[in-house]
Amino acid sequence: MEEHDKYDAQVFLKFLKNVLKKYPKGKIVMILDNAKIHHAILLKDFLEENKNRLTLMFLPPYSPNLNMIEELWGWLKSSVINNCFFKNLYEIKIAVRKFISWANLNREKVIDRLCLQF
Repeated sequence: MEEHDKYDAQVFLKFLKNVLKKYPKGKIVMILDNAKIHHAILLKDFLEENKNRLTLMFLPPYSPNLNMIEELWGWLKSSVINNCFFKNLYEIKIAVRKFISWANLNREKVIDRLCLQF
């Protein structure tokens, strides 16, 4: 996960480079939505140079029901954000990070819950 003030094609390109650096061996397949930054011309040469290691697969347009991350965001919202008062953005960030940390430590529970939705 990376956090940025803005998300554009340059930020996404840097993210892809960081992923390849973090995982220096093996094939990586990313399943993405159809955000414009995921299809930017700026990525073309990089993706061509790394086609043996990195594959981007896109969900069909307008299909949030196929995007498991949407289920995770809904779960986060209902269990962390809804019916809570936060004094400031910092408190929201802490609550969200706690949920994500919990999810990372309980991957099997998370996968079971998200996959049973489908």
